[in-house]
Amino acid sequence: MRTANPALTENTFAGLRGSVATDEVMTVQGTVNKSALLLLCVLATAAWTWHLYFRSPEPDPAVVAPWIIVGALGGLVVALITVFKQQWAPVTAPIYALLEGLFLGGISCVAESQYPGIVIQAVGLTFGTCLAMLLIYTSGLIKATENFKMGVFAATGGIALVYLASIVLNLFGVRVPFIYDNGLIGIGFSLVVVTIAALNLVLDFDFIDNGARQGAPKYMEWYAAFGLMVTLVWLYIEILRLLMKLRSRN
Repeated sequence: MRTANPALTENTFAGLRGSVATDEVMTVQGTVNKSALLLLCVLATAAWTWHLYFRSPEPDPAVVAPWIIVGALGGLVVALITVFKQQWAPVTAPIYALLEGLFLGGISCVAESQYPGIVIQAVGLTFGTCLAMLLIYTSGLIKATENFKMGVFAATGGIALVYLASIVLNLFGVRVPFIYDNGLIGIGFSLVVVTIAALNLVLDFDFIDNGARQGAPKYMEWYAAFGLMVTLVWLYIEILRLLMKLRSRN
């Protein structure tokens, strides 16, 4: 089983089947419950960062900048730990969600101060896209075949390489224009990235479904919920970036 999400690899369930009692196995409902708890963790710290930013008469990005850095770097470290230590997911997944809430809350309030109303639009589009992809997956309109998985995996890897190259080039003072610019190419690039992020949701749903059917251990509910949260965070960031490009053209 292959998925483009780096947290959910094709070997995740290797050797896990039949290793636990029937009442201790992963279920779809259990994963949904864990995903909801992680979402609440994200919302809690995001709301705190939001309040921290807007409580002053003249909000200053410097107020939340440290929390954005802590959330981004801390979330990356905890995500890597979770990927390599899946058994720790019941502890590390909530920590990851809390850290990502700091990061998302920070960048969201800065974006909101520049473009009022943009955050609610981004949140609505993120959850709307998630529900749409869930309906598409459950209806069978898009099937997570091996070819489909390979295509999404390759596209996701390509996007990651583009972002990595952009970071390296920025260190040398070279700016990759289409990632950040609001021209037609920049907007087109963002649309492509949003589409690929949305398609990753199909693979995440398939991963959860397969894990439940294969009788994975109970802690894999937390791990699968963590993987889904990784995709949702990415999708929200890309939708927010796209909306900012569109609003800046007005």
